[in-house]
Amino acid sequence: MELICPAGTPAALRAAVGAGADAVYCGFRDETNARNFPGLNFSHEELRSGIAHAHAHGVKVLVAINTFARAGALDLWRRAVDAAVGAGADALIVADVGVLDYAARRHPDQRLHVSVQAAAANPDAIDFYVKAFGVRRVVLPRVLSVAEIAAIVREVGCETEVFVFGGLCVMEEGRCSLSSYATGQSPNMNGVCSPASHVHYREQDGELISRLGAFTVNKFSAGEPAGYPTLCKGRFQTAHATGYLFEDPVSLDATAMLPALRKAGVTALKIEGRQRGRAYIERVVRNFRTRLAELDDGVPAPLDDLVALTEGQSTTAGAYRKSWR
Repeated sequence: MELICPAGTPAALRAAVGAGADAVYCGFRDETNARNFPGLNFSHEELRSGIAHAHAHGVKVLVAINTFARAGALDLWRRAVDAAVGAGADALIVADVGVLDYAARRHPDQRLHVSVQAAAANPDAIDFYVKAFGVRRVVLPRVLSVAEIAAIVREVGCETEVFVFGGLCVMEEGRCSLSSYATGQSPNMNGVCSPASHVHYREQDGELISRLGAFTVNKFSAGEPAGYPTLCKGRFQTAHATGYLFEDPVSLDATAMLPALRKAGVTALKIEGRQRGRAYIERVVRNFRTRLAELDDGVPAPLDDLVALTEGQSTTAGAYRKSWR
């Protein structure tokens, strides 16, 4: 299985290449990119240089143009497509059907992948992208069990890519409006879920209170690990109980699921974390590179090496085991 690694900066790209990535994914420093954070991402020249460096080491570069285009502003997304193709991108990761249509018509030889933001989670949806735009791979949402992934692989005419480590979106990506409701900024258009500009912390009566916009998301007692405030991972009081309704504020770690994902026919494994630094990239990529080698050799691998790098210092297999409440 191909190991797909994040690169939020040119330095992170070089770190991922050096740590053993098969491919690196990155994006431009503008709103065409769903990780459009200050201080991150690539200029056009940096992308060309990064691709040259990766190719010199036998590593592919996938460019994420994965936000939904604003009405009347499609030219920005078209220019991003042209720039990525011109820089030598091995594939474009796209969510918007208008952008996919442009890329397929303008650059018929360019390899196209469907972004997880498109929320293509069943054979009918995936086959639409294959037939309409000739896409070669789909990145599956993080709401599918291994059995569901295996069933999709058997029916579709393209490769499949799944997330195995990092931030865990417990909604179906591309269809969540919680952050938009709380902050007025859409993850699917502005490229950020729970933007830092709307996150606030304060101490009160010995507790740390986290808020997103006008909403209190969580309260942490002294010494309790505090996760980043996203509404879907908030702790709320209901008539039945007080607790996490969907998923705890933890990170995805599917290391234990690698044999099952390989048996399911998955083509590529994706590590999340374009907003993370080089130390994170190097350690996580090397860890999964080792795990895949051990998997090929039939050697059992330890499962807890990366817990210090996770949200709340805790992990979950998420929907792969379908254990969500």
